[in-house]
Amino acid sequence: MIQRETSASHARHRPDRALGPVRTCVGCRKRELAVELLRVAAVHDGNGECVVTVDAAGNLPGRGAWLHPDQQCLHEAIRRRAFVRALRVTGTPDTTAVVGYVSSLTDSSARLEKQVAKPMSTP
Repeated sequence: MIQRETSASHARHRPDRALGPVRTCVGCRKRELAVELLRVAAVHDGNGECVVTVDAAGNLPGRGAWLHPDQQCLHEAIRRRAFVRALRVTGTPDTTAVVGYVSSLTDSSARLEKQVAKPMSTP
């Protein structure tokens, strides 16, 4: 079921929330706007195995799951087997693609923070 905050009167009462779909993170179970979360979907590889992959464009077929793009939520989702339940797959899906994607986001974020914190030197 898609939940949207569309009522103008509702937006006036809650100015802290922008209009748009609200989803629940499978890791921490907190509700958030869909633009703040990462969509993942189950894709079957040629061997009949299930692979969980990042759906950045939001156009992969089938059920999707939503996740905060941070390590903590990802590890919690894997620990609780949340991808299996949310995506309705059997067995243990391969999550290495999602782990790699989230770790690359974390690494690039850390590099950016390091560059911003570094004082600029004059030649």
